[in-house]
Amino acid sequence: MSEHVREKPPRLIGLPEGMEVIDLFMGLPSKTTGGGAYDFLKPLLMDKESREQFSFPAEYIYKHLPVFQNLPQKPSTEDYLDALLREMDKYNVARAMITFVDGDEMAKVANRRNPDRFFFDYNANPNEGMEEVRKIRGLKKDYDIKAVCAFPAGLSPPAPINDKKWYPIYAACVDLDIAFFCCVGVPGPRVPAAPQKVELIDEVCWFFPELRFVMRHGGEPWEALAVKLMLKYPNLYYSTSAFAPKRYPKAIMDYANSRGSDKILYAGYFPVGLTLERIFRDLREIRLREDVWPKFLHQNAKRVLKL
Repeated sequence: MSEHVREKPPRLIGLPEGMEVIDLFMGLPSKTTGGGAYDFLKPLLMDKESREQFSFPAEYIYKHLPVFQNLPQKPSTEDYLDALLREMDKYNVARAMITFVDGDEMAKVANRRNPDRFFFDYNANPNEGMEEVRKIRGLKKDYDIKAVCAFPAGLSPPAPINDKKWYPIYAACVDLDIAFFCCVGVPGPRVPAAPQKVELIDEVCWFFPELRFVMRHGGEPWEALAVKLMLKYPNLYYSTSAFAPKRYPKAIMDYANSRGSDKILYAGYFPVGLTLERIFRDLREIRLREDVWPKFLHQNAKRVLKL
């Protein structure tokens, strides 16, 4: 009679050296940092500190802002992109998703000059109705955007995740075969969290089973519910944007190390709130299964965004 052999627990390791990374949240300075980039939030901000003192509406969360370490402070487009690519190369960031913004030449130059390194998402506003749907279709045709993104609590007026104003945009994403990235959980800026409650995703994933919906910016304090919904819906994913790795929610990382290895995607927050040096220093300290690291850092992104 053979003896029962107990399975060994999976081996957890830190960040493997030299592994390819795809970053699903990287900013450019012309529109994503300072200089009126957050004017859209002003109608929603009620406290004086946010309105008059903060250059970045969630800066109370981060210790060191701005975080343009190793980047030109008042750059030309070419100088900035050269410095950014050097930073990316230092940490094996092969590709990065940047946001298309009207009138933002730096993003267009980045995509045109280095299409193998930069690709676009687009920050949508459902309050614009069908004009926004037509714009998304045009951006897919002209710039091959890979995703639409959303900040439901930061719109004026806010548009909750399950608001029917989003439905034509969700349908367009399905039709164009592109992903939808959405801020979920309590927002950093001091605006109400109700439009971003994780429970609202339930209806959207139910009604749009073909929509690849990616949660962004934490989902706290509802991260356990986020895991439950990812178990429920094959089309629901989670990206790690805006969090230093040492602050990734435990429920999310436990899920990545178990049934959710195909569901968690790496995203940073550089240069908006975190340096690449800080992010990758922290990544060395977290522990994932050996087979999870390539999925987390690049394979899941390639699959979900059809890269």
